[in-house]
Amino acid sequence: MKRARIWLRCAIMFDPVSPVIVQPAVIGWDAKFRDIDLTIERPLRGHELLRRMKGWATIDVHQVADILESRGRIKLLDDRELVVECETEEDLDFLRAKCQERFGDQIDLDDY
Repeated sequence: MKRARIWLRCAIMFDPVSPVIVQPAVIGWDAKFRDIDLTIERPLRGHELLRRMKGWATIDVHQVADILESRGRIKLLDDRELVVECETEEDLDFLRAKCQERFGDQIDLDDY
């Protein structure tokens, strides 16, 4: 199993950044006729976190996700760090080449 950390160029500072989960999402409900004191807490999944970076990165994160998911799985390690996981080194090299071809220096996949 090969993993690489996903780094995107920040649309504001133009530095490489990688989104991380700082705190899980807390989801609750509003009811029309009563109070519901129930909440659930869960982190976003890897592809959910990447797709929420729309507008924060200099590239289209939906296209990034489509490329990465063609040969790998976008995951959160330890419910925090965004990585792409591939079966083989060849798959990871393919994804690096595709990202380089499509996005140039706006994305990096660093070995994890």
